[in-house]
Amino acid sequence: MHEEPSAPARTMAPHPSSCPAPTPAGHDATTTERGSFCLARCTCGWTGPARRSRDRARTDAAEHLAAS
Repeated sequence: MHEEPSAPARTMAPHPSSCPAPTPAGHDATTTERGSFCLARCTCGWTGPARRSRDRARTDAAEHLAAS
Protein backbone atom coordinates (compact mmCIF):
# COMPACT_ATOMS: atom_id res chain seq x y z
CA MET A 1 0.00 0.00 0.00
CA HIS A 2 1.24 3.48 -0.87
CA GLU A 3 1.07 6.22 1.77
CA GLU A 4 0.99 9.88 0.90
CA PRO A 5 3.48 12.05 2.80
CA SER A 6 1.80 14.20 5.40
CA ALA A 7 1.46 17.89 4.70
CA PRO A 8 3.66 20.22 6.74
CA ALA A 9 1.95 21.87 9.69
CA ARG A 10 0.57 25.35 9.02
CA THR A 11 1.76 28.13 11.20
CA MET A 12 0.28 31.56 11.63
CA ALA A 13 2.53 34.28 10.31
CA PRO A 14 2.39 37.76 11.84
CA HIS A 15 0.45 40.35 9.84
CA PRO A 16 2.70 42.37 7.55
CA SER A 17 2.76 46.11 8.09
CA SER A 18 0.96 46.54 4.74
CA CYS A 19 -2.26 45.01 6.18
CA PRO A 20 -5.10 47.49 6.49
CA ALA A 21 -5.99 48.77 9.94
CA PRO A 22 -9.02 47.27 11.68
CA THR A 23 -12.32 48.72 10.53
CA PRO A 24 -14.13 51.25 12.72
CA ALA A 25 -16.97 49.87 14.85
CA GLY A 26 -20.11 49.38 12.79
CA HIS A 27 -18.32 49.62 9.44
CA ASP A 28 -17.30 46.72 7.23
CA ALA A 29 -17.00 47.72 3.59
CA THR A 30 -16.91 45.13 0.82
CA THR A 31 -17.36 45.13 -2.93
CA THR A 32 -20.12 43.37 -4.84
CA GLU A 33 -20.63 42.82 -8.54
CA ARG A 34 -23.72 43.54 -10.58
CA GLY A 35 -23.24 42.46 -14.15
CA SER A 36 -20.21 44.30 -15.52
CA PHE A 37 -20.23 46.80 -12.64
CA CYS A 38 -18.69 46.63 -9.18
CA LEU A 39 -19.75 48.73 -6.22
CA ALA A 40 -18.66 49.20 -2.64
CA ARG A 41 -21.09 48.61 0.22
CA CYS A 42 -20.80 49.05 3.97
CA THR A 43 -22.69 47.50 6.87
CA CYS A 44 -23.68 51.03 7.97
CA GLY A 45 -25.87 51.35 4.85
CA TRP A 46 -23.49 53.40 2.68
CA THR A 47 -23.22 52.38 -0.98
CA GLY A 48 -20.67 53.73 -3.42
CA PRO A 49 -21.29 54.42 -7.10
CA ALA A 50 -21.25 51.55 -9.60
CA ARG A 51 -17.84 51.30 -11.26
CA ARG A 52 -16.49 49.27 -14.14
CA SER A 53 -13.13 49.20 -12.36
CA ARG A 54 -12.99 46.80 -9.38
CA ASP A 55 -9.90 48.63 -8.16
CA ARG A 56 -11.79 51.95 -8.08
CA ALA A 57 -14.66 50.33 -6.15
CA ARG A 58 -12.14 49.02 -3.58
CA THR A 59 -10.69 52.55 -3.35
CA ASP A 60 -14.20 53.92 -2.73
CA ALA A 61 -14.60 51.42 0.14
CA ALA A 62 -11.21 52.33 1.63
CA GLU A 63 -12.01 56.05 1.43
CA HIS A 64 -15.35 55.44 3.18
CA LEU A 65 -13.66 53.55 6.00
CA ALA A 66 -11.00 56.26 6.36
CA ALA A 67 -13.68 58.98 6.60
CA SER A 68 -15.65 57.04 9.23
